[in-house]
Amino acid sequence: MASKPHALTSIGPMRAFASNSKKISTELIQINESLVEFNKFVTEYYRQLSETWSDAQKKVNLKSPDVPHDVEQIESFKRIWIDIFDNDFTELFDSEKFGANYGNLVSKELELTKHWNNISNVILQSVNLPSKEEIDEVYKEMHSLKKRVTKLEIELKKKKETKKGDEVKNEK
Repeated sequence: MASKPHALTSIGPMRAFASNSKKISTELIQINESLVEFNKFVTEYYRQLSETWSDAQKKVNLKSPDVPHDVEQIESFKRIWIDIFDNDFTELFDSEKFGANYGNLVSKELELTKHWNNISNVILQSVNLPSKEEIDEVYKEMHSLKKRVTKLEIELKKKKETKKGDEVKNEK
């Protein structure tokens, strides 16, 4: 017994958790690997944005007057700023390099979410609770049943109304 420290806590729900600890450990290792990749893509994403911002601001500074003195110069400055930033960021977002990096970023984010969901399911299963998928299935069934009950209530109400109408006609 002393050679297996996790066996000491293997009573009740902790027994299931201890047996699933290898699954959780594997998921955590995979999460760390995915996080390294995710951070690499996030860093590149923000580097591209900041470089584009910096370059666009330099272009604006070269084209605009030093200190705008009246409303017309301020409006001119705003148009210059909007045009340059619009062009530079559109060029960035249309670039293949940005698209590939953003695609990888979203892919890694989804992969991280998948790992977290797997860990959550293992923990929920260990303590004998339903998973998110099982709860979603119950909610769908409840929604379906509510719709059926509402439909049946409407039909019953219509039948009662027609029955009342028939009784009133018979009394006359």
